[in-house]
Amino acid sequence: MNKRVVTFGEIMLRLSTPGYQRFAQATSFDVNYGGGEANVAVSLANYGLDSRFITRLPQNDLGRACRMDLDKYGVDTGHIQNGGERLGIYFLETGAVARASKVVYDRANSS
Repeated sequence: MNKRVVTFGEIMLRLSTPGYQRFAQATSFDVNYGGGEANVAVSLANYGLDSRFITRLPQNDLGRACRMDLDKYGVDTGHIQNGGERLGIYFLETGAVARASKVVYDRANSS
């Protein structure tokens, strides 16, 4: 019998400044998708385990890009629901030396 691990939770879009730039210095952002439960599903898939992630994503290009990102790691996305108007977003400014990292969340009314 094959065992499967199912995780469910919110996945968000992370926009991070390149290198150690501050928000005020950045002219572009690096794009990543993640969230605790999605990250666990990806990690398990990387170890060859059957993993499924369940969430709700907006039916737009960002939602599709998020699903494709999970698919490329071998996570089963077949039970992801479409709905809501937006994907939660957070912005990351990576700290350097004595300067701590900063995170700004924008997740009001996210799917």
